[in-house]
Order: sequence, then C-alpha cells, then structure tokens
Amino acid sequence: MNAPPLRVADVFRAGWSEYLRRHHVPAFQLKAVRHLLACRTPALGGHVWRCASCGRRAVLYNSCRDRHCPTCQGAAREKWLARRMCELIPAPYFHVVFTLPHEINPLLRHNRETLLDLFFREVNATLQEFARDPQWKLEGQLGFLAVLHTWSQTLVEHVHLHCAVPGGAWRKNAHTWAPAGRNWLFRASSLADRFRNRYLRAVRRRLDRGTLVLPAGTEDWNDVCARLAATDWIVYAKKPFAGPSQVLEYLGRYTHKVAISDYRILKLEDGRVTFRYRDRADGDTEKTMTLSADAFIGRFLLHILPPGFQKIRFYGWMARNVRTENLRHIRQALNVPPPDVPPKPPRIAPDCPACGKAALLIEGLIARARGPPHRP
Repeated sequence: MNAPPLRVADVFRAGWSEYLRRHHVPAFQLKAVRHLLACRTPALGGHVWRCASCGRRAVLYNSCRDRHCPTCQGAAREKWLARRMCELIPAPYFHVVFTLPHEINPLLRHNRETLLDLFFREVNATLQEFARDPQWKLEGQLGFLAVLHTWSQTLVEHVHLHCAVPGGAWRKNAHTWAPAGRNWLFRASSLADRFRNRYLRAVRRRLDRGTLVLPAGTEDWNDVCARLAATDWIVYAKKPFAGPSQVLEYLGRYTHKVAISDYRILKLEDGRVTFRYRDRADGDTEKTMTLSADAFIGRFLLHILPPGFQKIRFYGWMARNVRTENLRHIRQALNVPPPDVPPKPPRIAPDCPACGKAALLIEGLIARARGPPHRP
C-alpha cells in the first residue's frame, strides 16, 4: 500500500505551536505528540536501502512505535494477531459492544483512569453474572477479549468497549464446556440494564467517598447519575462471526486502531484540515468534515490514554495467567487438537519508491539526529 500523501503528524506540525500557546497539555500527551512528530523523520534514524532491481537508493526513517501513532500500528497488529491464532477454539464468537452515555463524559475526562478501569471491571462482572445465571443455561465462566475505544468517526468522545466472546462457558469443576446458542448469547437489553445499574452504583460510591475529581460548575453528579439511571443504555450484540478467520478480521480491525488513520486525512490548507468519516446515523454514508488544526488537535488529544493504561484486556478463562492451562482443558473437553503454531512471519522489505518492486536491500544505517533538549 502506498503511503498517504498526508499524515496526522502533518496536522500537528501545522498547528502544534499555536495549540501549546493557547492550551495546557499534560506531560503524557506531550510525550505522545513528540513521538508522532518524530515518527519516520531523521530524529529517529533509519536505513539506507538499495533496490536490487533498478539500483536506486532510498532512505527510509524509523517509526516511533507509539501506540497512539496511526502510522505505526500495522506491524504490531500482525504480530499480535499471530499470537491470537493459537488461542481460537471451535465455537461461535459473539461481538458485544457496551457504550457509556455521553452525559458522563465531563466526569470521565477528569477521572479517566479510574472510570475507564471501572468500565472494564463492570462489563466483566455483568457478563460473568449472566454466565452464572441458570436462566441463560451456561452456568460457567466466560472467557473474552475487551478492547477500549474512546472516539467516534468525527473524533468526539464516544466511549465504548468491543468484546469478542466465545459462545460458551467453561465449567472448571466438572471439566465440561457448555455451548451457547448459535444465534445469541444473552439478551442485549437485559445486559444493558444490569450494566447500567452496576456502573452507576460504583460511580455513586466513589462520589459519596469524595474520591473523584469533579468538573468545574454547579452540576450535582448524584443528580446526573439519578437521571442516567432512568434512561436506556446501549449494549449492541451482533450475530456470531462466521468462523475463526472472521474473528481475526474483526480483531485486526479494532485492537490496534487509533482515533483516526492517516488515510482519512484529505486536505490541509490555511490552518484547516479536511478528513473523511462515516455517518452511522445516515446509513453509514461517507462524508467529509473540515476543522481548524487547533480543534482537530484538541479532539485527537482526548484519545491519548494515560501511561500504562491497558486498552486490551482478557477476562475469565482467557485471563493471561490461566489462559494456557484453560485452553488445554477446553480443547480436551471438545476433543479437538491444539492448532498448529504459525511460523514467525518473515520481515517484509518495503517496495522500492522508484520502480515499485519489493527488491530493497539494507545497505547502511542512519544514526538518530541529535538536537537541543525539547522544550514544549
């Protein structure tokens, strides 16, 4: 795939100095932006390549590998998916999406780590509670993967959790696998009600203890929680995936995604940026939006997560410390062999920018550029 003519980093180069003059930016966001601005530039060094086909030389600079950089996620995604290939089981996989109402965004903005951790925890508690309930005929433990997204197509805050859930429960004591129905896991409206009640109860406890930072203003957040308790929350449950290959296609689409990809940036002129987005409310129609660089940068920064915050988490029998043993027992219960370990993918050389052939050979290294200490 050819490189996009414009990148998110170009928007930051155009408007970052002015944005810093007008706004306070936390240190962890400053660090992420420094990585984006240095990505694939002399600041990070690189390699000199020579094309074995046409003989031309090309200089390609290194990537920053920051998880918020839209330019760097392809290789990380492929490595991650290769590891997940060994963990699939022969069961229907369901896609369940939990969404937080937008009214809670101001409180979440001031307590991101606390309330996002709580989001993960209460989604897990809700799903496991349903899996144990006899009315759903599983009476065991779910194992699932949850991926946090905090954005909409237009970069405004839209906090939701994508869950890939194998259709069944592991009954550890009996060493048996209880399969779910082929067409549904749990009723989405029932999940939404239970999750809403659990999440708001946990938020209220923290408000009562005074452990949350409250946004400036006169809003009584206990009143906000009371209003939210009387509304319908959104839990979306898709039909199960067609098979393991479709599961991996889904995982690749969501796990290493960032707020906006470079390929959606269409134009950057006179301090304004135009990008593509899909309007879900209008039949998923593709449209364009133009924002000032200042507004675009502000929206992008909303989705840079605190340092060390894990946006991909595994729960139940898929938790990291028990997954290998549980998978072995589940495959024995299903009477299926473990999958073949996929070979390590070979390193793929980039295409020659002159002739387009995949014939580039490394000829030399370029050291990182050394400059003065960074001062935001």
